[in-house]
Amino acid sequence: MQTLAQVLKRLNIGESSRSLVEGCLARIADPAGEGSRAFINVSTEAALAAADRHDAQRRARAPSAPFAGIPLSIKDLFDVAGEVTTAGSIVLRDAPPATADAPSVARMRAAGFVPVGRTNMTEFAYSGLGVNPHYGTPRNIYDRENGRIPGGSSSGAAVSITDGMAYAALGTDTGGSCRIPAALCGTVGFKPTARRVPLEGVFPLSHSLDSIGSLAASVSCVAAIDAVLTGEAVTPLPALAVNSLRFAVPQTYVLDGMDDIVARTFEAALSKLRAAGATLIDIPLRELGELPGINAKGGFPAAEAYALHKDLMAQKGGGYDPRVLVRIMRGIEQNEADYRALRAARADLIERARKLTAEYDAVLMPTVPVVAPLLSEVESDEAYGRFNLLMLRNPTVANFLDRCAVSVPCHRAGDAPVGLGLMGEHGTDRWLLAIAAAVESVVSPTSP
Repeated sequence: MQTLAQVLKRLNIGESSRSLVEGCLARIADPAGEGSRAFINVSTEAALAAADRHDAQRRARAPSAPFAGIPLSIKDLFDVAGEVTTAGSIVLRDAPPATADAPSVARMRAAGFVPVGRTNMTEFAYSGLGVNPHYGTPRNIYDRENGRIPGGSSSGAAVSITDGMAYAALGTDTGGSCRIPAALCGTVGFKPTARRVPLEGVFPLSHSLDSIGSLAASVSCVAAIDAVLTGEAVTPLPALAVNSLRFAVPQTYVLDGMDDIVARTFEAALSKLRAAGATLIDIPLRELGELPGINAKGGFPAAEAYALHKDLMAQKGGGYDPRVLVRIMRGIEQNEADYRALRAARADLIERARKLTAEYDAVLMPTVPVVAPLLSEVESDEAYGRFNLLMLRNPTVANFLDRCAVSVPCHRAGDAPVGLGLMGEHGTDRWLLAIAAAVESVVSPTSP
């Protein structure tokens, strides 16, 4: 993986945008690689044409966009003008092509990024494992010979970054869909406060929880992408001293069910932060234990996805991934009174949690409690459901509480990837990213 700063340096010393794009396209096309599973569609001609335009501008010394010519992958939920948004499904293949780019895609293009293709994902973004029976499942870069899940739902997005098929990946996060694959594959994944980035032109899962985020090689990368997506100026994050930061570490719920590797790696990351002078305070935060009960009837995703899909399921239900279909169908369990109660419970928990964590710079937890299981370990419906709940449990906290969150790799180089999750308060996105950059300098596999 290379950071955006490293790629810009290559361009500044004379490498062409076409060369960058050709390199990514070659890795996508490599029959020995994961490109055929990581991408649903590849935009070869359009990407090369865009690269040539950026190169021509550079030769003419014309003003150029800040990230002119850098390859970008786009999750298959985003509208791209002239292309069909299939959302990782086969039931939308005959839908009309999008007439315009989603605002998020348009902003990335305006910043100079070159879309190289649409990445694979869990069908309709409704799972944290990244398994897709229609288009195949891209394998995690770790232990690839044995085949481990990439995490979802932005599965192809993560693999596009780890395998050098793109240098920035546009994704969505409703319950961890940027941060889960980031944690399992060893990249950075960022989930902004919902509505910080416009959701128009993005196929929804849950309008109450959806957000648009990114995956990339470093915190500075996702921070730059976040600025582009929100229409802000791309400026360096403020440098923060780790010894000035105070973190809360919940001792209930988010630490349950950790495997030995995650438990050991998480504790090592906390020890590194303490050694660097950070203040870490253990707090119970037992309130998080209320979430399973609040979401007992499927929560917002089931209710809102069912409302969206019920007509399509009546026509083409046989074409859905059965494991996705059964989750959407849970929306039948909720009536209007249940949904109102769900909204009230969310508002109440948001306020109670805010009072408990507002005094800290961020809340720390394992992004997910286990390392990526083998694909063979999630073949049965029972195992699929069990691992899916484990993957979603921690990251969905930030979505339910309407906060921003980021996953930073904290494993040792060569070990199974493990993500350190940082959750901020509502609307503190840039502050959280600055904190994450400071933490990254201490816990990253590339840190001293």
